[in-house]
Amino acid sequence: MIKDITIGQYFPGKSFIHRLDARTKLILVLALLVIIFLCQNFFSLALIFVFSLFCVLLSRIPLKTMMKGLKAIVFVVILTAILQIFYNESGDILWQWRAVKITTGGVSMAIFIAVRIVCLIFISSLLTYTTSPTLLTDGIERLLKPLRLIHIEPHTLAMMMTIALRFIPTLIEEVDHIMSAQKARGADMETGNVIKRAKALIPILIPLFVNSFRRAYDLAYAMECRCYRGGDGRTRMRVMKFSWRDGVAFVISAALLAGVILLNHFFEAVL
Repeated sequence: MIKDITIGQYFPGKSFIHRLDARTKLILVLALLVIIFLCQNFFSLALIFVFSLFCVLLSRIPLKTMMKGLKAIVFVVILTAILQIFYNESGDILWQWRAVKITTGGVSMAIFIAVRIVCLIFISSLLTYTTSPTLLTDGIERLLKPLRLIHIEPHTLAMMMTIALRFIPTLIEEVDHIMSAQKARGADMETGNVIKRAKALIPILIPLFVNSFRRAYDLAYAMECRCYRGGDGRTRMRVMKFSWRDGVAFVISAALLAGVILLNHFFEAVL
């Protein structure tokens, strides 16, 4: 399960989405996340789902890789769906046992929420899959540039966010190595009650925290040795420029928003 977490990984490529400006991808990802929550029925949600699959195919990221990333949150999706099934009592009753009942409204809501979460994961994952950490840092810094008016340094915030995102795969790999080492020493982490399993995590968390602090110290020391002093006077190897691809992406996103609004207007809401 640890190996299935792909958050923060970057897959080099030359697809249409890879070539978009990092600022464009950041803005559109935030906009698409809002559009997903604007969906009120299955028709508008189906439009978003088809668009998400289209973006995955356009990025040339293997669908197997995207599905692999979903394995890490499959428990959250299932739990959310189950809660919706039993707590939503609208519609006709399909099954009932005493106070517990399943209705058509509950089933519809469970499917609706599950598909919405999948779309959220697909869209947000494409940002890190198709954008290198360097470009992502530059894009965040450019978008946060107005914060300088209130004496907040955008480069520092962008660097912190990017480093945190970049170290997620490293920490995941570290956890996998520690778990393998503990299992080789006879540690049992898969049997017993909840309390026993929680205690079994202590031999994993302690070395993980120690290694994390060590990595943070090494990174700070390396940046200090290279005379890193933040964004003031810093030049960039690649100058960010908007192209015709960015314009096309904005137009498509605007058309998608219009389609969702129209479908919400003409069809009955599920929520």
